Amino acid sequence: MLSSYSEYLIHRKWMEQALKLSESAGEAGEVPVGAVIIDSSENAIALCENRKQRDNDPTAHAEILAIREATRRLQNWRLHECTLYVTLEPCPMCAGAIVQARVGLLIYGVDDPKTGAIRTVANIPDSAASNHRLRVIGGILESECRQQLQIWFANRRHRKA
Repeated sequence: MLSSYSEYLIHRKWMEQALKLSESAGEAGEVPVGAVIIDSSENAIALCENRKQRDNDPTAHAEILAIREATRRLQNWRLHECTLYVTLEPCPMCAGAIVQARVGLLIYGVDDPKTGAIRTVANIPDSAASNHRLRVIGGILESECRQQLQIWFANRRHRKA
């Protein structure tokens, strides 16, 4: 839960940055998902977007790329003092990586009813298999994140027709 309006504004600011990254991914033909990781001083240490198609890499989800960048920059695989912002609820692969990286706080925009592994379809962070208790806030800029995905998928279907 959010403790104050000022906290909400901070989360909104970083989610807006993630939305810009997801827009860039969508323009490049990727599913529009963007991720930002900030450190405990609220400095951006990773800004990434989906690159699965461009890199021909099934693991090139925005969250995975952001975790790789953040751990490289911090020279530490533990991100317990970091916050990860992502526009779409992480899938099982990303949820597992988030738990393994010991991310301190995950903030996501919109639930994923097909593969969401934080709260919607599965709950990896709270499962017995998780060795890290991840704090989670969902729904930051939810309607904007949902709209962006819906428009992208509608355009994709239209082009195929």
